[in-house]
Amino acid sequence: QVQLVDSGGGWAQSGGSLRLSCTVSPARSMYYAIGWFRQAPGKEREGVACKGFYSDLVRGRFAISRDNSKDTIYLQMNNLKPEDTATYYCATISYGGSSCEEVVSGGTNYRGVDYWSRGTLVTVGS
Repeated sequence: QVQLVDSGGGWAQSGGSLRLSCTVSPARSMYYAIGWFRQAPGKEREGVACKGFYSDLVRGRFAISRDNSKDTIYLQMNNLKPEDTATYYCATISYGGSSCEEVVSGGTNYRGVDYWSRGTLVTVGS
């Protein structure tokens, strides 16, 4: 059973930064990618970052990176805006599922998104 543990959420002032972490176990789990998603109250879950692809809403402000030695993927979020307030999740995307480009394109019919983290809340104050 693959498990994803996320952390790093909290409160930030508009224009501030936060870095989210997502650690995958067991080590060397097989998957195509780890995607970052978010869901704001009353809205559908949306993909925001996956490998080098970013949604239009976050491109240029968010950056995904990974530390293979720690099986951890990071989401660096800069120049945060109040509209970035949401619960953020990481999830595995299996081979044969949605591509990263599809994940961040704005659709919600993801394929092969098999395992999810519990979510970490990000609140951005104005």
